[in-house]
Amino acid sequence: MTSASSRLRIGIVGGTGYTGVELLRLLAAHPQAEVVAITSRSEDGVAVADMFPSLRGHYDLRFSVPDVKLLASCDVVFFATPHNVAMRMMPELLAENVRVVDLSADFRIRDAALWSDWYGEPHTCPELLAEAVYGLPEIHREKIRTARLVACAGCYPTSVQLGLLPLLENGWTDNTRLISNSASGISGAGRQAKIPMLMAEASDNFKAYGVAGHRHLPEIEQGLGDIAGSPVNITFVPHLLPMIRGIHSTLYAPVTDTTPSLDEIQAAYESRYVNERFVDVMPAGSHPETRFVKGANHCRIAIHRPQGRDMLVILSVIDNLTKGAAGQAVQNMNIMFNLPETAGLDGAALLP
Repeated sequence: MTSASSRLRIGIVGGTGYTGVELLRLLAAHPQAEVVAITSRSEDGVAVADMFPSLRGHYDLRFSVPDVKLLASCDVVFFATPHNVAMRMMPELLAENVRVVDLSADFRIRDAALWSDWYGEPHTCPELLAEAVYGLPEIHREKIRTARLVACAGCYPTSVQLGLLPLLENGWTDNTRLISNSASGISGAGRQAKIPMLMAEASDNFKAYGVAGHRHLPEIEQGLGDIAGSPVNITFVPHLLPMIRGIHSTLYAPVTDTTPSLDEIQAAYESRYVNERFVDVMPAGSHPETRFVKGANHCRIAIHRPQGRDMLVILSVIDNLTKGAAGQAVQNMNIMFNLPETAGLDGAALLP
């Protein structure tokens, strides 16, 4: 817990990528947060404001080599790292009574063997997988409150799970024939040099990738299965959009004998999310766009039943760096420390 007058001491491991700088941007506006440590082995000694001039005037802080003793002085530590980093440091950090929000994939999948199958290496910390709380607040808020370790939900999985949640909770679709066509901006690939992400390669182009299997698939199916209370099968096809940030998921859910009218489904979605500050069910017939959520910690959803036929189409948009990563991480932190859930996250989306 924290009082209204105290400030949380925050550490960030791996703060040089897009998720790290998005965390810094959001935390700079947080009324009860103070970033006291940010780590990078390659940028040790470099000032945050020199690497990210957009943050000049907000941070007088330098990157440093990861040091458990320094991080142990924090109330909460964020991991904004590639997979296999957090799990190597986690036992030592938790032993220091630090609470952790991990934005990587290290603790999202509960089955260590399944994680290893998808990530191509052994999980070095399987004993903590059962303890880690999956960080999608709209589903696991009460568990997040008392968690030592929160595994922040991935970007694609957030858009898919929030889009299908009311249908699965009510048993209104065939859980074995779901489809997600999800498209992301290029920032989802991280802040690193990759030929497919070069402007001349990605611009004026649209493509699918990972059709044979994407690492977010087991996380999506695990989460949807938890919601439905039984195994769920989904065909998940990610796409790359020639833009910087944003995710648009078009979800296809077959109608069954138990599926009510579209008006009833619309009402159920509105009822399920009426008290969720960061999920917006748009009016019937709407078409949410990625620019409606750019830079904001929001998911906007619309439900359709084209031509009244046997397939529901749910449109779900988020900013992959905000509700899909850093914003959701801050939302989790706010819940963990009994702060207003909207603290640092009240900003409206950017337009244009």
